[in-house]
Amino acid sequence: MIKADERREEIANYVIKLGQVRIDDLVEHFGVSRMTIHRHIDQLAQQGVLRKLHGAVTVQPSGIYESTFRYRMTVGRAEKDALARAAMKFIEPGQVVMLDDSTTANAAAPLLLDIKPLTVITNSMSTAELVAHVENVDFICLGGQYHHTYNAYIGIICENSISRLRADVLICSASAISGTTAFIQDQQVVRVKQAMMASCTKRLLLLDHAKFDKVALHVFGDLTAFDAVLVTDGISDIASKQLQQAGVRLHIVRTGHHESIG
Repeated sequence: MIKADERREEIANYVIKLGQVRIDDLVEHFGVSRMTIHRHIDQLAQQGVLRKLHGAVTVQPSGIYESTFRYRMTVGRAEKDALARAAMKFIEPGQVVMLDDSTTANAAAPLLLDIKPLTVITNSMSTAELVAHVENVDFICLGGQYHHTYNAYIGIICENSISRLRADVLICSASAISGTTAFIQDQQVVRVKQAMMASCTKRLLLLDHAKFDKVALHVFGDLTAFDAVLVTDGISDIASKQLQQAGVRLHIVRTGHHESIG
C-alpha cells in the first residue's frame, strides 16, 4: 500500500517531468479516484510545488513558496555549475566552509572535495550526503526541524547551533533580487541564512541572473553585505554597472567557461 506522501511525490515528479498534465490523465496514470488526485494536488499547490488549473495541473513555483528541492535542482543547472566553479577560487585548504540549503550551494559541495582538508558545515541534507563520509573532510551537520520542501534543517535549534560556530567562508544563494536587496520566500529560512552571515568571516552570494528584477516575501539582506556577489553573465551591462556603483562587489561568471571576470 503506497503512503500518501509517497503518492504525492510520485505525482509531483510526474508533473515536473511533463510540465503540464490533465487531471484525467493523472487519474488514469495512477489508477486512483479523481477525489484522491485533487486532494494530493491541493496539498502540492499549498506547498508551492504545483499550480492547479481548470482541468489540469502545471509546474509553476510562486514568489511566496519554494518549489521542492528536487525540482529546484533541475532549474538552471549550467548556471549553478558555473557559479560553483567560480566560488572555488575563494576557498583554500584548511578552511571552515559553511553552505546554506540552496541548490546552488549544493552544486558547489562536490567541488570542495578537491580542496581538502576542509571543515564543512551545512543544514542541507543533500550536501550532507555528499561530504559526510569523505576522508580529510571534517563535517558538521546543523540540526533542527527537518523541512521536506528544502530538504534541510531550519528553525530555532538550527539558528542556535550556527550562533555557536565560526566559519571562514559562507557559500549561499537567494531567491530573488530587486535593486541591491536579496529576498527569500520563507521567514525561517531567512533567519537561518542571516545567522550564517553573522558567523562567517567571508560571505559569498551566488546568483543566477534570472533572479534579478524579482521579489519574494522576506528581505534577506543587501548585496553590499557580501564580500563577493557572483552573478551569471546574462545580467545586463546597465544592471551590472548600477550594482558596482552601489558598492556591490560584483563578479560576472561566464556560464560556458571555467573562469570568471570581476
